[in-house]
Amino acid sequence: MIPAPLHLAGERLLLDAAGLLAWPAMRTLVVADLHLEKGSAFAAGGRLLPPYDTRETLARLALALRRWRPARLVALGDSFHDRGAAARLPAAEAATLTRLLDGIETIWVLGNHDPLPPTGLPGTALDEWCAGPILFRHQARPGRIPPGEVSGHFHPKAAMPTRAGPITRPCFVADGQRVILPAFGAYTGGLAVEEPAIAGLFPRGGRAFLLGQERLFSRPLTARRMRPTSIG
Repeated sequence: MIPAPLHLAGERLLLDAAGLLAWPAMRTLVVADLHLEKGSAFAAGGRLLPPYDTRETLARLALALRRWRPARLVALGDSFHDRGAAARLPAAEAATLTRLLDGIETIWVLGNHDPLPPTGLPGTALDEWCAGPILFRHQARPGRIPPGEVSGHFHPKAAMPTRAGPITRPCFVADGQRVILPAFGAYTGGLAVEEPAIAGLFPRGGRAFLLGQERLFSRPLTARRMRPTSIG
């Protein structure tokens, strides 16, 4: 995969087409919105889905860790789909996750789906994590922000025209001050970057970086007047 460079608060970051962010100078890899055990949460509510979302998400995470070999992993909240999701991890998946994190400093940023630290897993849980000029949090906040902000939460997606018609893909959204990551989890939907919840965070515009198979595809983002949208 060919990562796309992004400069934020004077730091050189790399956007990976797998849907993650790398900070080479800090040997740090960042993912957002794993939503582990979303399938089992849906099953408990009578919505039956194939129970393989956690396995698939961890397999993708394993590939990323092998490629980048980071010293630190930062998970930007909603790593688990609900408060009981960490405890619902099947034994095999819990063992896989523990093995993947062995020897890696892990920061669990808490999100709205997982406001409590996961139990029985390595790592440190924090509301926010700051390194140098960059603040890592679950949800971007409007108004004045630190020199650099990295977040998740919105599961951004964007459309791009092709000869076969428009294609919609998960994406990064970025400008000179903030970047929002796409959701990394296997069972995650998305919110269009034109919706006010996202576009309002980029009043001067920015860029969307759509995930491709081996690379990212960039298109401009401009603020537009659209009907209000609520986020569930």
